[in-house]
Amino acid sequence: MDTANIKSLAREMLAALDGASLVTPPSHRYPELAFADAYTVAAEESRLRRERGEQPVGRKIGYTNRNIWAQYNMSQPIWDHVYDGTVHYASGGSSTLSIAGMVAPRIEPEIAFRLRRPVPARCDDPVVVLESVEWVARSFEIVDCHYSDWKFAGPDSVIDFGHHAALIIGEPHEVRVAEITSLVDALRDCRVTLFRDAELVDDGVGSNALGHPALALAYLAEVVASQPDAPALTRGEVITTGTLTAAMPVRAGETWRTETDGLPFPPLTVTFA
Repeated sequence: MDTANIKSLAREMLAALDGASLVTPPSHRYPELAFADAYTVAAEESRLRRERGEQPVGRKIGYTNRNIWAQYNMSQPIWDHVYDGTVHYASGGSSTLSIAGMVAPRIEPEIAFRLRRPVPARCDDPVVVLESVEWVARSFEIVDCHYSDWKFAGPDSVIDFGHHAALIIGEPHEVRVAEITSLVDALRDCRVTLFRDAELVDDGVGSNALGHPALALAYLAEVVASQPDAPALTRGEVITTGTLTAAMPVRAGETWRTETDGLPFPPLTVTFA
């Protein structure tokens, strides 16, 4: 994809984000569109967002849950930045979020981390990964799609900002060296339940995120290291590691809650306005 098309597509997607509008998936216009092309467009999108004052404060990893790949026509995880204007901390485990500027929002219960230092690439040991983590928390990522009916090819998902709309982070749990071994087991084996108002909607386990949420972090470090346009992971970044259940559509007026058996985290609740 040439530079002119990259810049044009980035501006088009940013306009769709700002206007809560639908666009034709880029793969319909560029049949040979590859993930490498998509990340080049995503880098231009990030440049434009930073140019207008938005500051990246971390990343989201999407599609770490292989159980949902077929539904979304995906074959691998993706990543994108999260920004100072899209990340929200839930005071007392509860938050209210407006979805007025979104097209077709969905909610994903996830596990988020804040980095103490960069995660080593090519690491397959969750213990080593957690040594690079300052804290861990439950989170909700709110994802959105600027393609009709959530239909797209894999690279289109990257170009649509990784579908990131908002990230709500619950009470952080400090990662202490003495508890890392037990925390590794708990993060892998925990069972997450997702409620809409009083109704149990879905559940999942920590291992749905690439076998372990910490290994999703390691995957991100390896992918970023292989992409020339991607900034390296740095201290202080907040990273959310992918949904542990199905991504569920949300509407204004609903209250959603997630609980986790096996982790010392309080419930997290969000009400949509």
